[in-house]
Amino acid sequence: MSSAVDDFDRWIRNDFVALNTRLEEAYFAAGTQILHDRPELETAKGRIAGEGAELIARITRSDSTPSPLPTDDDERYELLGSVGLYLGACRRHEIDGPQAAAWPLAQLLASSLGVAPRFVFAHQALYNRAVGDTFRTFTALADERAFILYNGLSVLAYQRTAAALRRVPTLGVSSPLTAYLLREARSGLDDVLDLGRTLSKTLDVDRFFLNIRPYFKPHHVGGVEYRGVNAGDFAAINSIDVLLGLCSPYDPFYQGLLTEKYPYMPPEDQALLRTTVTAEPLLDAFLRETSGGPLTPQLRDNAELFLTVCRLHGAATAFHHHRLVVPFLQAPAARAPQDQEPEASDLTTSGPPLLVVMDTLARLVDLRTARRRPGTDGGARRSLDRLRHALDADPNSK
Repeated sequence: MSSAVDDFDRWIRNDFVALNTRLEEAYFAAGTQILHDRPELETAKGRIAGEGAELIARITRSDSTPSPLPTDDDERYELLGSVGLYLGACRRHEIDGPQAAAWPLAQLLASSLGVAPRFVFAHQALYNRAVGDTFRTFTALADERAFILYNGLSVLAYQRTAAALRRVPTLGVSSPLTAYLLREARSGLDDVLDLGRTLSKTLDVDRFFLNIRPYFKPHHVGGVEYRGVNAGDFAAINSIDVLLGLCSPYDPFYQGLLTEKYPYMPPEDQALLRTTVTAEPLLDAFLRETSGGPLTPQLRDNAELFLTVCRLHGAATAFHHHRLVVPFLQAPAARAPQDQEPEASDLTTSGPPLLVVMDTLARLVDLRTARRRPGTDGGARRSLDRLRHALDADPNSK
């Protein structure tokens, strides 16, 4: 990378982190979302805005020879993440003006990659090169590091699960090799649950709500507002949904979710999502093979493993919703004093009001757990019950 890009990277990893940390400690001590009219804090905000804008201007100067912009896709995506961190900090501290200098670079990088022109969770988790054991963050707060670390590990576990499931269709659901892949998927989802439990015990609710979540707000790039960061902006979890047969890409609700998140995923994840939605659900394949008569021992074992994987996927989603989203977002928002309560647009990273977001997430939990409740069709519940019945009714049932 060029010296201008390197200089910006060093600033993001050092002075930028120190300035944000100073501001966040002051906000937390005051128990508020943000503070204005304190000269020392306004100076810190001004340094973030001005120093970042100047360093970005050095990258975009048209007279630079050779061009300072990276030609490698991964390096451009990494640079977009750093520019996005700067823009996210300006939005968090309600800085207006200087950040507009970064918009053209963000838009240029994003258009060359086919993604949204802001930082996304991929830039914090899996596309975040560590230097001296430290990856890029907004602050030096231990809670921010824990949030990124455990969510990033969960993404890796989901990706391991999805990669195993993608191999099953070419082998067939009765193959002994499929048993290995289903055990790998089960192991990945076990890790997701364990990591979620660790995060729920490690992360401080007030620190997350006051000092981490605000960086994920929607913000403008140019004249367009882009929604905020979501740790689920990867293809893996949706690949698992569709491959298991718990969610359908033909369902207008689920299709809308996929369409909305598409530009917020890394380019390679976009390609994975495109191929996943055309795959035959494994649930359909198991129903077809188990309906043909007495079951072979291998088919029976594989079907039991498959049902376990489905249960674990639902359990991981339910845990995330009830033990992370509700207590770390919904509960603190409800108890915030009215004079300090954030505006409705600031409560969620997605933009819509909190109640709308929570209803959407609850519906996803229902789909992934195949839960029947009033007003829903239970999703895949009927098909899962058919498979369970086929196993229990088989004369060779253990």
